[in-house]
Amino acid sequence: MIKARDIIKSYGNGESRFQVLKDISLDIEDHDFVVILGASGSGKSTFLNVISGLERPDSGKVFYDGKDITALSDNELTSFRKENVGFIFQQYDLLPDISVDKNVKMGADLAGNKDYKTVIDAVGLGEKLHKYPSELSGGEQQRVSVARALAKRPRVLFLDEPTGALDEQTGRQVLDYIWKLQKEYDFTIVMVTHNLNIAEMAHTVIKMNSGKISEIYTNETQKTAYEIGW
Repeated sequence: MIKARDIIKSYGNGESRFQVLKDISLDIEDHDFVVILGASGSGKSTFLNVISGLERPDSGKVFYDGKDITALSDNELTSFRKENVGFIFQQYDLLPDISVDKNVKMGADLAGNKDYKTVIDAVGLGEKLHKYPSELSGGEQQRVSVARALAKRPRVLFLDEPTGALDEQTGRQVLDYIWKLQKEYDFTIVMVTHNLNIAEMAHTVIKMNSGKISEIYTNETQKTAYEIGW
């Protein structure tokens, strides 16, 4: 379980200092599919960065199964991220000069996973192992980033607007792969989006506004990527 307690985060200095997160507390259950909704500037991406260990809060604590990751040194926090979490962002962040196989292997090596090619097959790119990112479509590149993140065998997969740069057909395809892979590998999903329709895929939906959580609810029935609107 992830527990965030009394999280405050600001940027800037002096008169220009701006409080982005305003005393947020939240529990995320293991194996849940969580979507964090909010308009631009609501603090949702900053909150994701804090609970994933990418950024430190000004005050407050983040616990993973009782372990306070905000108390870790920078080196310890880096090791924690390598061992426990995966990231997928709107931009694919693939290395352009190496193949699909080697991009994914980079993630796998962090976990000592020698069986990473099964993940490449799972995202439908088994026949494109030796292609370079420039030879792939946007959707295929995003699927490589999905495979790279999951090759680490993370406990939690964090996603920040993963379909933001994709068209509808490709976006649905990528979401479908993520949904199916969660069923197979049993990891926790925490996804940031502004798309209300994508929230219908989640079990738990968290709405943010002006740096605070405004609402939390659960969907009794989770829709698939091909059942939601766009």
